[in-house]
Amino acid sequence: REGCRIAILGCQVLPDLYPGQSCAKIGREHREGRTLEHDLEYDVLIIGAGAVGCAVARALSRYTARVAVLEQEADVAAGTSGRNSAVVHAGFNNRPGSRMAKLCVAGNQGFEALCNDLDVPYQKTGKLLVGFDEEDMATLRRLKAQGDTNGCRGLAMLTQAELHAKLPQVGGIGAMHSPETGIFDPFLYTVALAENAAANGVSFFFRAPVTQIRAIPGGWQVTAGGKRFTTRYLVNSAGLFSAQVAKLAGVGDYRIYPCRGEYFILDQIARDVLPLPVYPAPKQGAGGLGVHLTPTVHGNLLIGPSAEYIESPADTASTQPVLDELFRQAQRLLPGLERRQIIGAYAGIRPKQAPPGEGGYWDFVLREDRPGLIDLVGIESPGLTASAPLAEEVVALIGQGMDLTPDPTYDGHREGIPRFRDLPPDERAKLIEQDPDFGEVICRCQTVTKAELRRAIENPLGVKTIAGIKYRAWATTGRCQGGYCLPRIAQLLTEEYGLAPEDVTYRGDSSNLFVGRVK
Repeated sequence: REGCRIAILGCQVLPDLYPGQSCAKIGREHREGRTLEHDLEYDVLIIGAGAVGCAVARALSRYTARVAVLEQEADVAAGTSGRNSAVVHAGFNNRPGSRMAKLCVAGNQGFEALCNDLDVPYQKTGKLLVGFDEEDMATLRRLKAQGDTNGCRGLAMLTQAELHAKLPQVGGIGAMHSPETGIFDPFLYTVALAENAAANGVSFFFRAPVTQIRAIPGGWQVTAGGKRFTTRYLVNSAGLFSAQVAKLAGVGDYRIYPCRGEYFILDQIARDVLPLPVYPAPKQGAGGLGVHLTPTVHGNLLIGPSAEYIESPADTASTQPVLDELFRQAQRLLPGLERRQIIGAYAGIRPKQAPPGEGGYWDFVLREDRPGLIDLVGIESPGLTASAPLAEEVVALIGQGMDLTPDPTYDGHREGIPRFRDLPPDERAKLIEQDPDFGEVICRCQTVTKAELRRAIENPLGVKTIAGIKYRAWATTGRCQGGYCLPRIAQLLTEEYGLAPEDVTYRGDSSNLFVGRVK
């Protein structure tokens, strides 16, 4: 209907969109992925539910425009946005005058307020870049001058004595201190952007890979996940697959080079060992910023990433030779590290435009390549930091071609799941009194309660994968890596939420935990 805002979340479909069809029939067709008889019409369609795509969705939800997000995976932040160092960068690594530099600085300076609005863990820790020889120190002085030009605040050079007075356990002959650098939870940040956008009327379609895009009068027609959509504006925020999406829309000039970064996860030792991120001085031509040590907002310590150009944008394998080298370089920064502190490993992939052999960084691409088609390409680090300013630039472009009327019902605040383990005893007691499920601990390593898991399972986006529950409630992330609580979470899904055991997956399709019964 004209003027009607249509929302499809999970398998709930507004019946007046399809007159004469029952809700049960529509829901069954939606679950089975069959093409619906009618095109789903939107003003703006966003491809990709990473941090930038979800930031664009939230920014557009301030207006009365009809907006939807298409994501090929089963949840948000399934790619680069969920596999990184979890650092809010200050902006000194980026070329002065570039969009990357401008938006990184702007994003950094607004990040704390945004996390407060979205109830996302954030800490302004500062960061040290350490030099081990005079060449490194010259690099750090150049970075400080570059950061000063970009508008970074408070950058300062430290002598060896000042470095060791600040962090006696760290090696090096000097350092640069960046007080505005912070750490946060990138998965929860992306979840929060998406949930807030959904609460303000944005529709999310998961397991919906885009298979066809064609221009139509006044906009675009997109086929994804067995459904067909029409839209006035199409925003390509597909990350590692952004060049492929652009090519489907008739723009074949882009090339993305996947660059894998591997990480170690150490136990919750950060508060005792390292209170802030420590990086080496970057080397010219490298694909990343060098192997660094980063505390997380959950108390773990990360080692990484490596930087290795690979063929497949989906190859997130961890490899023994790279991990061995990671630990060797980490011990150079922090000699007291021990392998017994390691509890896990993971890898993320950067969508680089700079080809192998060149390394370094090309600027973010954000442009309207064809009428109504906005391409975001090469959004690698510091893309998370810059996600909100990037979204504002996209909204400004769309506003040049269509009226964006502010929605008076918009609410930019979102409340997250209470973190039982972080609360004082009196507040824990109050929660248990209100909901006895807060008194039942399911994940012992991280002290995650049944009530927190329920809220994670009942999330507004309708995601019920183990990984989705893990990152929303932080269960399975402790020293046992889910050995104790994962079967109990699966049991909760099957016994209390009606999933068949064969339908319990880790990340979605092709990651089933169970294939049948043995008795």
